[in-house]
Amino acid sequence: MSHQPRHVSARAARRYLAHHHLLAPPRGLPAEPASVLRVIDRVGSLQFDPLEVAGRNHDLVLLARIAGYRRAWTDDLLYRERVLYETYNKMLSLVPTADLPYYRIAWDRIRVEHERGPFDEHAPLVEELLGRIRDGGPLSSTDLEPRAAIDWYWRPTNQVRALLEALAEAGIIAIARREGNRRVYDLTERLFPPGLLAERPPEAAQRLHKLRSRYQANGLLGATGEAALWAGVAHSTPHRHELRAELEDRGDLVAVGVEGLRGHRYIPATSLPLLDAAEAELAAEGEPAHPWSVGRPGGMAPGVALLAPLDPLAWDRDLLLRLYGFDYRWEVYVPVHKRRWGYYVLPLLYGDRIVGRIEPRIDRRAKALRVLDLWWEAGFDPLDEAHAGFLDALAEALGAHAAFADASRVVLPRTARHRDLVAALRPRLAPSARARLSGGRRQRPRTPPRTPPA
Repeated sequence: MSHQPRHVSARAARRYLAHHHLLAPPRGLPAEPASVLRVIDRVGSLQFDPLEVAGRNHDLVLLARIAGYRRAWTDDLLYRERVLYETYNKMLSLVPTADLPYYRIAWDRIRVEHERGPFDEHAPLVEELLGRIRDGGPLSSTDLEPRAAIDWYWRPTNQVRALLEALAEAGIIAIARREGNRRVYDLTERLFPPGLLAERPPEAAQRLHKLRSRYQANGLLGATGEAALWAGVAHSTPHRHELRAELEDRGDLVAVGVEGLRGHRYIPATSLPLLDAAEAELAAEGEPAHPWSVGRPGGMAPGVALLAPLDPLAWDRDLLLRLYGFDYRWEVYVPVHKRRWGYYVLPLLYGDRIVGRIEPRIDRRAKALRVLDLWWEAGFDPLDEAHAGFLDALAEALGAHAAFADASRVVLPRTARHRDLVAALRPRLAPSARARLSGGRRQRPRTPPRTPPA
């Protein structure tokens, strides 16, 4: 079937993405747990990463979109109400429990692999672990004496921890709760309704669902891109293209041509009204008065969001470069001497433009949010009168992050390069953060050891 693409400007594409990602404006959703489900409904799934430098990845995604966000809201939805659960989509992700049948493929495929590997090689310990959980209830790897290490993904790992992870990857057990980053497991059959576990859509339907979820999450993916974008979706690249064509034929995806981008991008059909709204807003605003003009997404003063490193908007690094002119690499696993920016650096979104990057740290012992450094994109000056609202918006974003971290103060770098910025932020930040702004020398904490994905 022939699909006539819709053509849009780069400005319209950026404005549309701000709407699609519920960032027009940032923190525009009400301060309530239901807002977490609204974000999940919009983007389909949130990628999980255990590092808590500035907050866990999914918490940062939600913090950028929900006023007064608290991590306990998501934890309750995951481990008490169980309307969300952890499974493998784009790596480990949080998805709606109602979609469990469409993510079974992740369990089923890895179970076959493990049955030919660790489950067979370590059968007595597998039976012991399942027996302990069956008879004694939820179990974590620290509840048993460690056994000899075995080769496991990136490094040798205690057999108990490795086999519990393997059983969870195969869907035999699942995460009942997390205590910090310690995973506590129970039998999957105890955590989910029997009818849901019994439902098994055809594998083709599951793969279609997973591919659609990738397009839904980002909102403007193309046909190609780095391998991580498509992990676990299809047998091969040609198979993925067949699945995408089927989604087009069904009317789930709509092809668009974006000014300055090669090839077609694809918008979820349900988000087309957001593209219409974006184009209408830009028509009402007229031509930008400044190269870095950000307009009024959603008809409101532009806000600032600190984007999570694995935010769905930031999944496609090539899109960030070509549409926003923003070259982003998450350097958390890059050796120190090879880092260009820093260990845990986040993009700074202002309105519908990415204007810089920030390196925040939550210092829980000192009850402080520390900003180790800030960098601005070429041509963007945060103190320029053309961006009169930026400092207020930045102060609001830092205040929201401090409140999320239960921090009583925000510490900015005391360097000559940032002296004027700090002086301008001082009167703005204190009331918005409900905290005291203090200067501090840049002290980069020791880099934590490399941690594989949970």
